[in-house]
Amino acid sequence: MSHISTDTSWMSRGNCADRDPSIFFPSDGVGVERAKKLCEGCPSQSSCLEYALANRVEHGVWGGASERQRRRVLKARRQVLLQESSVRVS
Repeated sequence: MSHISTDTSWMSRGNCADRDPSIFFPSDGVGVERAKKLCEGCPSQSSCLEYALANRVEHGVWGGASERQRRRVLKARRQVLLQESSVRVS
């Protein structure tokens, strides 16, 4: 299923590379939206999101997604896998 990803080469190409990391670990909703805005159009956005999902990163904004959004993506992916496996068994 998932695996731990150690490739972080994409990080140096991200919009966040020259930003204070604390921007991406906000304590309020306004901060989350500000961080997500910085991710828009980032060349590393999809790699960043996949890294966070594969490594089950629980905190911060990664790939333009909040903690809650990443949990939803993981849940949706699990449901798809379960549906696919039940179709194969049937």
